[in-house]
This record gives sequence, C-alpha cells and structure tokens, in this order.
Amino acid sequence: MTIRHASIHTANDLRSTTRIVALPLIKNVLVQACSAIMLLIAVALCANNANAQEDSSDAQMPVLAEVTNQPAVADSDLAAEMETLKQALVNLNRDLFILEEDLLFPSSTQIAVYLSLDVGEYFKLDAVELKIDGKLATHYLYTQRQVNALYKGGVQRLFVGNINQGDREISAFFIGIGPENRPYKRAVTLKFDKDDEAATIELKIVDSTSKQQPTFSAILL
Repeated sequence: MTIRHASIHTANDLRSTTRIVALPLIKNVLVQACSAIMLLIAVALCANNANAQEDSSDAQMPVLAEVTNQPAVADSDLAAEMETLKQALVNLNRDLFILEEDLLFPSSTQIAVYLSLDVGEYFKLDAVELKIDGKLATHYLYTQRQVNALYKGGVQRLFVGNINQGDREISAFFIGIGPENRPYKRAVTLKFDKDDEAATIELKIVDSTSKQQPTFSAILL
C-alpha cells in the first residue's frame, strides 16, 4: 500500500468515526432543545393560569381591602410567545438537519441526483431506477399526485449518498407509459470524474414535439 492510499484510508476512517460519534450528540441536543422549549411553553401556560386564579381571588376580597391587582398576561401575548417558541424549534430542527447531512454526506464524497420533467403528451412516469457504477442506488415508484407535482415544475431529490473520488458512472432507467399507451422503458448513462467537490446531477425528461417522443438526459451541474 502506498503512502497516498494509506492517507486516504486514514481520512475515510476518521470521517466515519466522526459521523458515528457526532450523530448521537446531534440527536441528544435536538431532544434536549425540544424538551426545553416545551418546558417554556408549559411555564407560560402555568403563569397565565396563576394570574387568572389570582384575579379570581382578588375579586372575592372585601371592598375595604387594599387593591393591588397586577395586569394579567393577555391571551394574545401568550399566543404570540408560544408561536415564537414554536418557530424557534422549527429553525433549530432545520439547522440540526443541515448539520447532520453535512456529517453524513461531506462534499468530498457527496453525490446528489435530482429529477425534473416537462412531459405529459408522450410519456407518463411510473418508476425510476438509479444505478451507480453498476450497483442499484435507489428504485422509486410514483403516485399520480407526485407526478402532477413534477408536471407543475417540482424537482425531486431522487438520491443523495457517498461515492469515492475518480471516474464514476450513473445509469437511470425510466419506466412508464409511452406513445400510443404502450409500456415504455428507456435508459440514460452519464460518465463523470468525481473530484473533492459535491457532485450534483439532474435527470431530465422532456417531450420532443419534433420526434413525438420523450427525451431523457443526465446533466452534471
């Protein structure tokens, strides 16, 4: 084994160890943050109930007693505070999700494959099968609702994972109903050089009015 290969294996081992150690810590932080925010909401509710009970007891005191009422927290203020806490929880969850993805899929090994389509007349999508270097990466079956979302301009993240640097090949197989309502299966292959940056690939399905056929392509972005 050369020094270069040894250093690559050592770096990969360190990254794997970092992921194993960091992921439980991230999940633990998320659980603690959720518990803290829920506790704040509970405290706010208890404080509001306490103010309400204090107002009720003050109303039952004799008229000659000194009035020392303090304004209770308005329901609108409490609702706004709870909404702020919920938004903070959403933002925290988003940030932790991004951090977890960065640890799971570092840019030096990351590959992400997206799917978009502009079809309708010549092809109806039923399924997509994706292979990387001849090995099955994912197989996805579509509902009519998902296909409609893609028709309206949606873009699907079909796959995200890790691959080694160097010469790589992806193959996508598109299955559905083609012209004249016949079963239709087509494939597209893309060869590329994976460097130390994240690789992003778009699979596109487009109607070709001149050929009266759907066209399929894979583009390295």
